[in-house]
Amino acid sequence: MNAIPEKYHDLLKDEAKAFLFLATTMKDGSPQVTPVWFNHDQTHILINSAKGRLKDINMRARPQVAFVIQDPANPYRYLQIRGRVIEITEAGADAHIDALAFKYQGLKSYPYRKEGEIRVTYKILPKKIDAH
Repeated sequence: MNAIPEKYHDLLKDEAKAFLFLATTMKDGSPQVTPVWFNHDQTHILINSAKGRLKDINMRARPQVAFVIQDPANPYRYLQIRGRVIEITEAGADAHIDALAFKYQGLKSYPYRKEGEIRVTYKILPKKIDAH
């Protein structure tokens, strides 16, 4: 992630276990915020959810998002990012949520699956980055 200042790259590493606080926009224009697990592919932020959840509905209809990645060791140190969801896919989403379960909980598979749930991965391209 070249646009993120080097001294903040530690927040993107698996060891940090930093949460991402995702803001999406509701149909009526009001914001909706959810803490989520994430990882990255050097260019994009990757998050995961279940199809049909509120953030899924919002991101499909209005792909502009904002989020904060907060340093778990220092809540006054964070990245504030605005971007756009550029890809939504079910392909590989089950493996992705398992990888996030390993990152955040040390588990081989995601323990909160519900019967019939369809997992989805969202690829977010950061557009505006502020480091604090």
